[in-house]
Amino acid sequence: MNHRVPIEDTLDLHTFLSRDVPSVVQEYVTEAYARGLTEVRFVHGRGIGVQRRAVRVVLERHPLVVKFWDSPESRLGAT
Repeated sequence: MNHRVPIEDTLDLHTFLSRDVPSVVQEYVTEAYARGLTEVRFVHGRGIGVQRRAVRVVLERHPLVVKFWDSPESRLGAT
């Protein structure tokens, strides 16, 4: 992964520029799958939904994603 982040079950996207979020999510899903993770959570924030929309677009199109949903227990805004 070009962004050099640890591959875990949660990634906080607040540290990335909005323009980088799609590529980060795309690469993260691929790497997480390669490492055996079957579920990951992206913390995108609650604001006006720019990052949330970007995450959802990538997840809708990613061939390794079977399903996704908003995390109901997250007060930070997560998918």
